[in-house]
Amino acid sequence: MIKFPKIDFPQLKSKLQVKSPWDRIIISVLSLLITIPIFIIVHQNLIDLEWAFNLDRIFIFLFLFVAVFFLLMLLRTIIIVCIAVYLLVLVYGSVIGNYGFNEISEDYNSMIYTMSDNPYPQDIIVAKLLPFPNKSLILSAIEYQNPKVRNFAIMATTKHFKGIKGYSDYRTTIQCFAVFKEINSRWNYVNDPKEGDYIATASESLEYFSGDCDDHSILMAAAIRSIGGTPRLIHTKGHIYPEILIGSLIDLEKVNYLVKNVLFPKESYKQKLHYHIDERGQVWLNLDYTAKYPGGPFMYEEILGALTLN
Repeated sequence: MIKFPKIDFPQLKSKLQVKSPWDRIIISVLSLLITIPIFIIVHQNLIDLEWAFNLDRIFIFLFLFVAVFFLLMLLRTIIIVCIAVYLLVLVYGSVIGNYGFNEISEDYNSMIYTMSDNPYPQDIIVAKLLPFPNKSLILSAIEYQNPKVRNFAIMATTKHFKGIKGYSDYRTTIQCFAVFKEINSRWNYVNDPKEGDYIATASESLEYFSGDCDDHSILMAAAIRSIGGTPRLIHTKGHIYPEILIGSLIDLEKVNYLVKNVLFPKESYKQKLHYHIDERGQVWLNLDYTAKYPGGPFMYEEILGALTLN
């Protein structure tokens, strides 16, 4: 019969423990990182007592920090072992170019920012769906394979946000936002003739960056699709505007942080991102000519139809 050596658990525990005061320092840092998101949730769901100097919020934060700190101290042996393993995984991820320290920092910043400044989900008011106006003309006008349209989109990506580091998973989204910035900074609204709708092609609108809402939507959709983005057009009463697919609600955290803090901080200052969620749970941001940043306020809530360009 094979005899297995006895494990001296007290001795093993002693070897795994980090010596004082480093154990308290590590636990303090970890407690702070955990307390911040918990405090944000508590702060947003508790009535503001309006104490001087926000003392009520200070006391709440300190209470949460102390509670988390003592809980982690009770579990410090296993917690520190888990942290060590986690750090090794992050080092490995950073070396081979996968998920590493930069990515975890970006995720944490995005999570904290979204919790403190939530995007605004727009309620979809769907009226009786109607045939999309001028659908065939609009589809043929979205010349995303036209070299002029693609060259314009490429120019926009080299002019705006080219130096943004990190966020490699959102490179296409950032480049599409560069297209949005270039078009909306130059767009001049001009009405159609009185006789009826004039549908300008995307390449035609590149001449003067002028036209009405459908011309703007066509150019935006064509340029975005030409560099790999997924646009769609929304039809409301007397108006058409473009939206862009950014992914899931998890992706929305990253995009919210990017728009508000990195790409459009001045334009979106003290504003919220407005978005629609479709029947598959996908998030679409507004790119209307009236918006100063991706996800700006919608002109109309009522939706009469949608034209998605896959």
